[in-house]
Order: sequence, then C-alpha cells, then structure tokens
Amino acid sequence: MPTVFAEPIAVEVAVTEDDLTVRLSDGRRLSVPLAWYPRLLHATEEERRNWRLLGDGYAIEWPDIDEHIGVEGLLAGRQSGESPQSFGRWLASRRVARS
Repeated sequence: MPTVFAEPIAVEVAVTEDDLTVRLSDGRRLSVPLAWYPRLLHATEEERRNWRLLGDGYAIEWPDIDEHIGVEGLLAGRQSGESPQSFGRWLASRRVARS
C-alpha cells in the first residue's frame, strides 16, 4: 500500500530569544535558530508573540514585523531569503520609528 503524505501544517508557534519552535499537526516539533530570521531576532518580545497562522497552517505570519515563514521552508532548512540591503532598510526604518 502506498504511503500517503499529508501537507505539513503548523498548529502552535513559540519564539524565545534563541529559537523558533513550531509544532505540526502530526505531532512533530521543529526548532530552528532565531538567527535564521533576522527580523524575528530583532523583534521585541511583544512582536514575537503576535503571530498568526495563514491558511490552514501552511505558513506563519508576524504582521508587526512583516515576516512570513512557510512550514515547508522550515522543514527544508531554508533560512530567510531577505537580502542584506532589504534587512538594513527595515532595521533603519525601525530606528527612525522609535526616535
């Protein structure tokens, strides 16, 4: 009998100072270094807590910092694809907004 693979779906998210941990609907937990996602790394604790699942859990969004992470990308070990220039502009805009 062929194996049926279900699409990986996130059901719970936790962000610490060092790690992003995602629990999947099939019971797996995936933890990656927060350094993989510089916007999350530089976010405040409040911004990190303000996440929501997109669709049925195929991706996670942090609207306060305009970060979107797909579950399949996490499983594949893909880090943020944001260019250093784009991240630099984002970081500079945060400094200006806090002034």
